[in-house]
Amino acid sequence: MPPTRTSRGGPARPAPERPGAQRWVPEHADVAALASAVHDCRGCELWRPATQAVFSAGPADATVMLVGEQPGDHEDQEGEPFVGPAGRVLDDALREAGLDGAYLTNAVKHFRFTERGKRRLHRTPDVAHVRACLPWLTAELAVVRPRVVVALGAIAGRAVLGRPVRIGAERGQVLDAADGAEHRVVLTTHPSAVLRLRGTPDYAEAFAALVADLRLAARTGR
Repeated sequence: MPPTRTSRGGPARPAPERPGAQRWVPEHADVAALASAVHDCRGCELWRPATQAVFSAGPADATVMLVGEQPGDHEDQEGEPFVGPAGRVLDDALREAGLDGAYLTNAVKHFRFTERGKRRLHRTPDVAHVRACLPWLTAELAVVRPRVVVALGAIAGRAVLGRPVRIGAERGQVLDAADGAEHRVVLTTHPSAVLRLRGTPDYAEAFAALVADLRLAARTGR
């Protein structure tokens, strides 16, 4: 029997099953094989309500890898990362930074959301979801072998560095990767955080800071 969790004031309910993705990650696979295998992943419960797993986009020999948090509503429906409004902000920032040909992926491959009427609203993944999905990111890093990884937001930063991160304190630096890996790491804000400031006086400054971090990554990846 699966373990149960007691809801306050309510009956016990089954705890989420999160065996981790490792058993679904094929060994010695290229990006195309990983992208095909991810749709069978049952490493955590997020696969059930999601439309599909969303893997990656961009060249498999890229020198710069961008890692986001998770797919959003648009990405979940279209099956590609960063195709929604936040993705358009990222596209603009990449163009401004002169960073072409980056590999794009997410720390968590399924969309976590809550429903409100017909709308599906983003919910931040738990640390347990990040851990469960980490074998996919580890496999991507092994295949792509980027020179620099840009972690977009705190969730991505935790997945990439294996520890909690503070974007405000650690952005604008080139950091060492976890476990002695050869790639370097640049932390920056997630483009969705910049998007939320659109129409306010703070938008231009936030966008410029994102561009500056991407320029740093571009220089590091050369």
